[in-house]
Amino acid sequence: MSSRIQCVSPGLATERMLPCLAHRPWQVLCRVYLLQRAPLSQRPPKIAKPCFGESFTQCHLHVLFLRAVLKKREYGTKYTQNNFITAVRAMNEFCLKLGDLEQLRKIRRRSPHDDTEAFTVFLRSDVEAKALDVWGSQEALARERNLRKEVEREYQESMSFSPHLMHDLYKCLISFFQNCRNGLNFFFKLLAWVYTGSACMFSEAIHSLADTCNQALLALGISQSVRNPDAIHPYGFSNMRYIASLISGVGIFMMGAGLSWYHGIMGLLHPQPIESLLWAYCILAGSLVSEGATLLVAINEIKKSSRKQGLSFYEYVMQSRDPSTNVVLLEDAAAVVGVVLAAGCMGLTSLTGNPYYDSLGSLCVGTLLGTVSAFLIYTNTEALLGRSIQAEHVQKLTEFLENDPAVRAIHDVKATDMGLSKVRFKAEVDFDGRVVTRSYLEKQDIEQILNDIQQVKTPEELENFMLKHGENIIDTLGAEVDRLEKELKQRNPEVRHVDLEIL
Repeated sequence: MSSRIQCVSPGLATERMLPCLAHRPWQVLCRVYLLQRAPLSQRPPKIAKPCFGESFTQCHLHVLFLRAVLKKREYGTKYTQNNFITAVRAMNEFCLKLGDLEQLRKIRRRSPHDDTEAFTVFLRSDVEAKALDVWGSQEALARERNLRKEVEREYQESMSFSPHLMHDLYKCLISFFQNCRNGLNFFFKLLAWVYTGSACMFSEAIHSLADTCNQALLALGISQSVRNPDAIHPYGFSNMRYIASLISGVGIFMMGAGLSWYHGIMGLLHPQPIESLLWAYCILAGSLVSEGATLLVAINEIKKSSRKQGLSFYEYVMQSRDPSTNVVLLEDAAAVVGVVLAAGCMGLTSLTGNPYYDSLGSLCVGTLLGTVSAFLIYTNTEALLGRSIQAEHVQKLTEFLENDPAVRAIHDVKATDMGLSKVRFKAEVDFDGRVVTRSYLEKQDIEQILNDIQQVKTPEELENFMLKHGENIIDTLGAEVDRLEKELKQRNPEVRHVDLEIL
């Protein structure tokens, strides 16, 4: 089928086809699309009547569509001059005083912090102009910034060691006394080895030396873990305990295991006669008493901690919730077992006169140290990799968010154990825009909004109306995010950091 199309101007076409729009003062661009109409089989049920005197055949072939669109706005650097900046950032980044900000324009905005509902911000362009007025040039401002950074660095260095938690100070003191005890055990066991030549006593001396170095590393890790977060480490230093325990497992215990194996193998290859073991038995008995008492204290401490977190004793130790307590438990358990093994092998040597039993005891103690080392490496590596919390706890946090009316769905949930009973929670939230909009309208004067709508006559007025309320609705959405984060922290004190991303 062929037909002729009459060429007319857009204005004439509009007047002929849509006479109701011919005299309306539209101040927008109009895109005119001349499209061929679909075949009869694909037409909608309602068929338009023939128009402006043309035949039906000519009319149904071509239809004119008009769509009013706003001109795309180009955003440049000038638009970003409307960015806001807080008073604290203005004073820190532009080296201004509070009195310098008094004369600037003040704008009240929704606060991102839990303790304040609104706070005052300034236009960044105003702050930059004020900084140039105060300092005279960009070079002078840069020199002042560098000077203040140097002062801040010196202050941070002076305050870098600030343990302030009584519980951690208590653990540091316990670690210090245990270190002294392990040092004494090492000294006496070393004397017993020199006196008797027993391979078991040498392994036990190395074991006590490893415990001494481990306690020193553990005390250092505890003191560093309680430091306050800074700009470089915004989430704090809680992982320092895991790092210290990992270094202990890799270096000290493996070194002790290697020396014990070496001495045991050399004893098997080149057996030497052993002197009287009486003093060695006395030293082992004293070590057994001291190590056993510390082991009981560590077991009771872990039972209390596991009960508070709703975990069994085994689960708490395997998940390494508190590396400082777990390391002490493993040290003392290995020390007690090592003393029993050494005493048993030395007893067999005394009864039979065969020095091979003593060398076998050294190999057993070395194997024990290697096992402890492997366990410390495994558990602390898992903790440093960012282990997730229990699935039941994650489900509890997710259900709390999903039960909120403003939330439509939750995706990509991640809850990471940061150590020291601190949890970081992250999720992508699909908010219900209708609930957020109703929350905004509940705080507005509906009559005033209706009057504003009735006064909208042009696209420019419509744009201004939508921009005004659109920005306020975005602020309402931000307030909903802050509310959910605050309630999540209040209901779950262990959750210290919450990151809710809007889908």
